[in-house]
Amino acid sequence: MITTITTLSGDTSRLRATVDFVKEQDTAALLPLLLPGLDGPELRALTERCRFSHAALLVFPSDEAELRAMLTTCGLGAVPSPRPSVVVRERLAVRHRRPVAELDVSILRPVVTGADGERRTVEVFALTVPPGSGLEPLAAREREREHETHLAFDVVAPDPLALRGLCATFARHGATPDGGGYNAHENGTVFYFDAPAEAKAGYRRVELYVPGDHRDLLADHLAGHRARQPAETLLRLLTGAWTTQALTAFARLGVADAMDGERGTGVAELAREVDARPENLAVLLRYLVMLGVVAEDRDGFRLTAPGALLRADAPGSMRALALMYGGPFYRSFAELGHTVRTGEVAFDHLHGENHFDHFARDPELAELFDRSMAAGAAMFDPLPTHPALTAAAEAPAGATVVDVAGGNGELLGRLLAAHPRLNGVLLERPHAVEAARRLLTEAGHGTRCAFVAGDFADVPTGGDVYVLSRVLHDWDDERCREILRHCARAMPDHADLLVVERVLPSDGSVSLATAWDLHMMCNVGGRERRADHYGRLFADAGLALVARTPLPLDGHVLHVRKAEHAHRCEQRCEQRHSGR
Repeated sequence: MITTITTLSGDTSRLRATVDFVKEQDTAALLPLLLPGLDGPELRALTERCRFSHAALLVFPSDEAELRAMLTTCGLGAVPSPRPSVVVRERLAVRHRRPVAELDVSILRPVVTGADGERRTVEVFALTVPPGSGLEPLAAREREREHETHLAFDVVAPDPLALRGLCATFARHGATPDGGGYNAHENGTVFYFDAPAEAKAGYRRVELYVPGDHRDLLADHLAGHRARQPAETLLRLLTGAWTTQALTAFARLGVADAMDGERGTGVAELAREVDARPENLAVLLRYLVMLGVVAEDRDGFRLTAPGALLRADAPGSMRALALMYGGPFYRSFAELGHTVRTGEVAFDHLHGENHFDHFARDPELAELFDRSMAAGAAMFDPLPTHPALTAAAEAPAGATVVDVAGGNGELLGRLLAAHPRLNGVLLERPHAVEAARRLLTEAGHGTRCAFVAGDFADVPTGGDVYVLSRVLHDWDDERCREILRHCARAMPDHADLLVVERVLPSDGSVSLATAWDLHMMCNVGGRERRADHYGRLFADAGLALVARTPLPLDGHVLHVRKAEHAHRCEQRCEQRHSGR
């Protein structure tokens, strides 16, 4: 009995200190204590963007009567009945390796008025510790470590840019990510931080509560948290295959096409539409909610912006890409170890032939591949404004763009649509030429475009701008030199060559090019390259890299000219510069 009285007295003292803290503090005074070094414009910006809302702690009464007595002693008498706290209960179960059923955790939020007149709350988590339950060691450890004690700030009128700024400011002053989540029932997003070691606020954890759905920014925040949780990080990485197959199944079943982006649709209705079992479809959709591909509301499930890209009729649809990455290329990735061990391309090892020949023999697969290539069209959005193309479009006598291995004509169509005075020539394999002819004719460009069925040795002569888009990364260095020499022989002296590729960063920074380097090695036998590597390949073909421009999705345009012509242009530029 003496132990229980001491415990209650200690928790009452902790609670009273928390109540006093909430009453005495305000946002402007508290933030510098929490983030040492914060002052001036940064402090004013944070004070305008977030408001101190509550302080939280975990207490350990033996039953509800003791909890009520504790609240009354601290001046918190008129408090609603406690509600279950699922999140804290689960964290305690994981932390102490206890069955969840043993942990009766509730939450109360009594209101407190601060010295500045603002209404705040004290968030009280209560774990019931009945006498003789064996939970006393857990309670003692939690009091010592204060894992669930935290301060919370509400973010006022958030927008994505401001929220990124808030998180960056917290990080700059030593706060580190410590989890978070999105509550669909409240439509609010929570970002947790560990306070800096030098903080003088007396609290080790900080919560930012943001109204609305900010899971895109939360994903970046959680990535920082997981970096400090190696087992969880590895487990999430190992389940990446599940994500690929979930997205592919969603696309293949046509679920996205049966959904709406504005209102929710019930699982039963969706299951009837796509001929699926409702209970199994619900499991898939809940997983996709976690990924942000769909959202759940009271009416059912609805598409988000990323999910809408898996509709077959969506502008910029990526459905074909999902079917390709979750289909032929997914299966060959299972043989990645064979490629790493032997150097043989996994796709060739699995199918007995390279992927170009394999796809060419299957018209449906060939069409899927061409559509999957077109699905990355966002990379090309700025390309029509490249100086080489705009200059060609302004030439008095007109100009011609030659798209070498131009696939189904998606890119060439964009260029011709942006520049009505340009003409086009598309070189491709016979089956792809026919697909491109149909697409460009339907788009109204058929009379301005010629079509050549052939190989790289057949690069048409006389063009003004040549385009090699995502071609060189399919091949080894020797084949790339051969392709570039064919282009150089066909190019007039004045012509420009635009090479579109993902370029490996020279400083080892994170890039999609690094992921595609693995993909090309496994499935095609090609590779991504650094800019200086491309420069050497160009030089071996008598060409020179004169400029490099970034594109979306970590793409780049490498602007190339004949080496002699590029050298003469440099000389003229130097002469004009020296003459000023």
